[in-house]
Amino acid sequence: MRTRRTIHVLATATAAGSLLVACSGAGGSSGSGGDGTSINVLMVGNPQMEDIAKLTKDTFTKETGIKVNFTVLPENELRDKVTQDVATQAGQYDVATVGAYEIPIWHKNGWLHELSSYAEKDPEFDSSDLLKPMVTALSGSDGKLYALPFYGESSMLMYNKDVMKAKGITVPEHPTWQQIADIAAKVDGAEPGMRGICLRGLAGWGELGASLTTVVNTFGGTWFTKDWKAQVNSPEFKQATNFYVDLVRKHGEAGAPQAGFTECLNAMSQKKVAMWYDATSAAGSLEDPASSKIAGHVGYAYAPTVRTKSSGWLWSWAWAMPKTTKNAEAASKFMLWASSKEYEKLVGEKLGWSRVPAGKRASTYQLPEYQKAAASFGDITLKSIEGTDPANPGVQPRPTVGVQYVAIPEFQDLGTKVTQEISAAIAGKTSVDKALDDGQKLAEDVAKNYR
Repeated sequence: MRTRRTIHVLATATAAGSLLVACSGAGGSSGSGGDGTSINVLMVGNPQMEDIAKLTKDTFTKETGIKVNFTVLPENELRDKVTQDVATQAGQYDVATVGAYEIPIWHKNGWLHELSSYAEKDPEFDSSDLLKPMVTALSGSDGKLYALPFYGESSMLMYNKDVMKAKGITVPEHPTWQQIADIAAKVDGAEPGMRGICLRGLAGWGELGASLTTVVNTFGGTWFTKDWKAQVNSPEFKQATNFYVDLVRKHGEAGAPQAGFTECLNAMSQKKVAMWYDATSAAGSLEDPASSKIAGHVGYAYAPTVRTKSSGWLWSWAWAMPKTTKNAEAASKFMLWASSKEYEKLVGEKLGWSRVPAGKRASTYQLPEYQKAAASFGDITLKSIEGTDPANPGVQPRPTVGVQYVAIPEFQDLGTKVTQEISAAIAGKTSVDKALDDGQKLAEDVAKNYR
């Protein structure tokens, strides 16, 4: 955890990815970017990526002669696939979408091409226009970019304005989590089959783990103290997790243990839930009348808090180039185009301005067309991104940067295993206490490597 979106259920993302792979043929051929060059791109199955897969052939490929073979996978599968390919240096992909979590780790391991030199050689790319939090998140310790942002995001609360109006409820622009829990109880069942709120329950460090960790932060918890003492079963971590699990069990979406970003997006856009806490990038899809029944009727508020002034996460899905590619020039041309002002304009004109992959460029928020399309959510999105502090997202010092993750290689496995237990608690198969006590043991084993 977003050009974006025509809404698809998660189950179709894998099928769509398989179809794209089947149609595109085998691996990329060598070349410098002219006619006949083919590159393989692995990307997450979010609506923005689905949009670029549709637009590339008739624009980028037509102009450059570079054929782009897309493989599209759901988020958890994407993470496993790209990590395996890059870590083993299999070289199957020339470009892959990765997140802010991977970049500093993979740069340190020497797995990625630096991209600053490519960006600097392209004056139209305008690196100075990139939002500072995105540049910081995607740079290595040498200060160079190792990924180019496709879109950036924080997190926020989204709600059905019609339901709130009918119930006489005013959602605060800066709500607390207790206020949101109270509202969820009041609007649960407001319409037939409608639940009060959608919160991710699907296991995965980047699924349930992302949203839950922002709640843990603002409740005063953390995965580790600055000196690497595990805190997974601390009182604050338990209080936050119990709050989250209770809220989703009492007033959350149907099938919550299997619900991630895509399922909650569908639930909100189809009026099956009255509120949703998730990525700011979801707004573009919710406001797309071609796929959302709630377009034009969505209200937005900042991420709910408890003890902190803000609690939104910071993330970017970005284009990275593994060092194993034999098509660096062609791959760099695609990445520069996919992160460009030109591409944003293409999306706006072809698909609608609300679907622009925003959150990465300051100039996006100055475009009259985008300002009009994003009038209800653009300002909150930008201020949420600019207001994040990855180094200090909670109430105590942290051992690494990262709002909704801990920037160490082991966190991918640790976060996933702990969230599997918490997802089971949402399903009623275990208790929060047992889930976090088991998670504490896992976290202590990780912490030993750093003390």
